[in-house]
Amino acid sequence: MMGMVTASGDAAERVLAAQLRSADKVAVLRQAMNVFGLIFLLRVFGHHSSASRLILWSAGLAVAMITGILLDRRRRSAVAVTVAHLRIHGLTGLLHGLVWGSCMMLLSSGHNASLLVAYWTLISCIMVCGAISYAPTPLAATGFLLPCIAGLFFMFDESAALPLLALATSYALSLLVGCFIYARTFARQHSASVQLEEKSEVVSLLLREYEHGASDWLWQTDPARRLNGVSSRMAEMLGRTAAAIEGTPLVQVLAGSAWESGLFPTELHALADHLKRRESFSAIVLPVEVPDGVRWWELSASPRYDEGGVFLGFRGVGSDITEQRESADRIAQLARFDPLTGLPNRAHLREVLDQSMATARGGVPGCAFLMIDLDRFKGVNDTLGHQVGDMLLTQVARRLRHICSGSEFCGRIGGDEFAVVIPQIANNRSIDKLAAAIISGLSAPYQVDEHLLYVGASVGSALSPQDGKEAEALIRSADLALYRAKSEGGGVHCAYEPQLHAQAEERRQLELALRDALENNQLHVLYQPVVEAQQGRITGFEALARWTHPDMGPISPAKFVPVAEEARLIGPIGEWVLRTACMEAARWPAPVRIAVNVSAEQLTHPSFVSAVVSALAQSGLEAQRLELEVTESVFVNADTGALKVLDQLRALGVQLSLDDFGTGYSSLGYLSRTRFDTIKIDRSFVVGAANKKPESLAIIRAVVTLAESLGMATTAEGVETEAELAMVCELGCRKVQGYYFGRPMPAADAAALFPADQVRARA
Repeated sequence: MMGMVTASGDAAERVLAAQLRSADKVAVLRQAMNVFGLIFLLRVFGHHSSASRLILWSAGLAVAMITGILLDRRRRSAVAVTVAHLRIHGLTGLLHGLVWGSCMMLLSSGHNASLLVAYWTLISCIMVCGAISYAPTPLAATGFLLPCIAGLFFMFDESAALPLLALATSYALSLLVGCFIYARTFARQHSASVQLEEKSEVVSLLLREYEHGASDWLWQTDPARRLNGVSSRMAEMLGRTAAAIEGTPLVQVLAGSAWESGLFPTELHALADHLKRRESFSAIVLPVEVPDGVRWWELSASPRYDEGGVFLGFRGVGSDITEQRESADRIAQLARFDPLTGLPNRAHLREVLDQSMATARGGVPGCAFLMIDLDRFKGVNDTLGHQVGDMLLTQVARRLRHICSGSEFCGRIGGDEFAVVIPQIANNRSIDKLAAAIISGLSAPYQVDEHLLYVGASVGSALSPQDGKEAEALIRSADLALYRAKSEGGGVHCAYEPQLHAQAEERRQLELALRDALENNQLHVLYQPVVEAQQGRITGFEALARWTHPDMGPISPAKFVPVAEEARLIGPIGEWVLRTACMEAARWPAPVRIAVNVSAEQLTHPSFVSAVVSALAQSGLEAQRLELEVTESVFVNADTGALKVLDQLRALGVQLSLDDFGTGYSSLGYLSRTRFDTIKIDRSFVVGAANKKPESLAIIRAVVTLAESLGMATTAEGVETEAELAMVCELGCRKVQGYYFGRPMPAADAAALFPADQVRARA
């Protein structure tokens, strides 16, 4: 404001420019007063003052005026205003102040009272005019008034004039203070104006951008609800000219082709009611026909009245929210439908089930819930990849949608699980019929990306209200029924039965107890001998895990092993059995072997090979005396790394045995992938051959022939009678295992079968 420091920022520069412009506007007043003062001095004091002094002072005044004019002209021609210009303007004020201060010094002495009054009147007018002209620039005002104040001391130099000097000085100082107050007020007001102007520019810019880029527009109607003053934006959105729709009823414009038929959307009826009742409305969303199709508009408006309360019509704003509407629809689609198959998702299924059960509670026949799980889908995913698996799921969804073409509501729960809601059903026969159609339809072969795929389906069903009065209970019941269908081998439909809950609770309790079994030493290992068929010599033992619970007593492996596999406990239990069996086998005489069963889950564990190496190292057992038994299930997921693990184990010298050959996914390709040392023939074939079943006899002969051609041994499992032993020996089996030679026995009993001098003591 003063010009003593450098201004920073655009706002400060604009204030400086405003100060100088304001001072320039009254510069003429200052110059005119200078001329008037010169004339006044010449006329009044020309005969009472020294002519030389008057001429000298007049020349000084002329020089000061011309210098000020030239400096101001040069300043105004500058491109940008700086603090230097304010200082130059201050220099102009100082020159004028010095001229009039010297006037009081040179020309005011020696006059009588009347001339002194006239002289003071002139000087006071000069100071007032100078203060007014320099008020916006306090630096120039200070430069002008301070020399004038100094001149007052020469003007009132007599001791009797001291009161007049004090009065005149106070008057001049008051003018100076007034200049500062005015300048500060001016600067503040202009700063606010600059800020307001900047904000206005921003708002104007935003409005221009909004008008060009936004999809909103203003609209208004007359008292008859006809459009008037139609904006170009609204006409553009309708694909018509403003003149074409001017004066047309708003409802007619929005109705489009439905105007003739009167079949308006519900939203348009609501808007028409608001217009009729002259009520404000907000955010009414409705479809509007345009040449390119249908757009979604959002309208808001309020009625208008004049000062006399006369209704003038409506004025409001419209927005095209088609993109937001489509985006919201897509989000709703994703929230309620599965993106892969397009079927309703779990949340949508639950909504429909809740609605169906609520309707059923109102007296309508109950509803049913079916859960579907694909059989052998994991094998497709693991062998051919998730892309093929996704394409298969898409085809499954298409078939399921075709099967459930009636009132049934089908959807995807997740993974390879699907579900069907039957809103109204009177009996179980309809459920059985639909379940059979689902199993049959989904079990047919699929052609996916040049692959012919076969998967099956298992179905579990529950009926409301007897199997569950709430949706969560009904889903749980259907899930238990599905679990039973899977446990029966898949490809079947099982309806819920009350005992399934008890069985599920038993499995849960069994799992909890099994987790504590290892820590509490409730597990132990029994050993069943494997003997040479012709001579009856023991060649090894199979290690079999057994569990004796302190409260439940002995628990069958057929009962706890599936629970261990489901609960992911088979890994730690299997490793414990491996270490225990190796420690015990190390006491037996060489070359007696120990056979340990290994699950597919153990083979896929990254540390399994290390666990085998550790068990051999800690026990001191030779690798060739350890035989690991695997079933054909490990080959279903061939890409999991199980085959590589088997190759690593063979490289260590560990023997491999293929257990239960012929009962599962038998394929000769398995035997070419991994070199096995032994093939074990399941007891079911041994029993069948003993009963002279041709199929069993043929299978055993084929397996024995195959094994001999590949350099493998064969072990017949479950031999319990002398007749069965004679039969398997006749068919060529080299080793046998079963109750005929010995039941599973404790480690001490197994060691007792060897001479005492051949058994090492425990470490």
